[in-house]
Amino acid sequence: MCGSGKSVIADELVRRGYSFFRFGQITLDIVKERGLEPTEANEKIIRESVRKEHGMGAYATLNIPKIDAFLKEGNVVGDGLYSWSEYKILKKKYGKQLVVIAVYAPPEMRYERLEKRKLAKDDKDLRNRPFTVEEARKRDFAEIENIEKGGPIAMADHTLINEGTVAELLVQFEKVMKKIGGE
Repeated sequence: MCGSGKSVIADELVRRGYSFFRFGQITLDIVKERGLEPTEANEKIIRESVRKEHGMGAYATLNIPKIDAFLKEGNVVGDGLYSWSEYKILKKKYGKQLVVIAVYAPPEMRYERLEKRKLAKDDKDLRNRPFTVEEARKRDFAEIENIEKGGPIAMADHTLINEGTVAELLVQFEKVMKKIGGE
């Protein structure tokens, strides 16, 4: 869910040499191509239209070529696995090679973080953009009700509970990396 700390973990994996992609970058790219403002309302329309056109597993299917290319070079981290269908597609294709780490934070804590975010000038992919509480809540409901977001979180191989500092989250993450044999 937005504001949970997924990007903190993804950034740490990139720092360790993993290749990186964002599942949702497809949405933002389409928003930009169409000359729309990157608002939650516009993104929701695009996310749901992509799934209507390509099925509920759209973001997995559309990212598989990128994932395969990255895997030829080493490990890869995908930030923001959305739907249960996407999870199943990726699990079928990659099997045990796919390790899902869910990052959970309570809604009110996430909303507070999202409201405080400042968009950096160099954040061209809008990865860490702010949301109002209302925007974040609407996005949460849309992701749970319309795009099956709960499944991948429920079936994650590992879950990090992010209710503290970034340093505390990274301590939990380090324990997971030791379990899975990551560097």
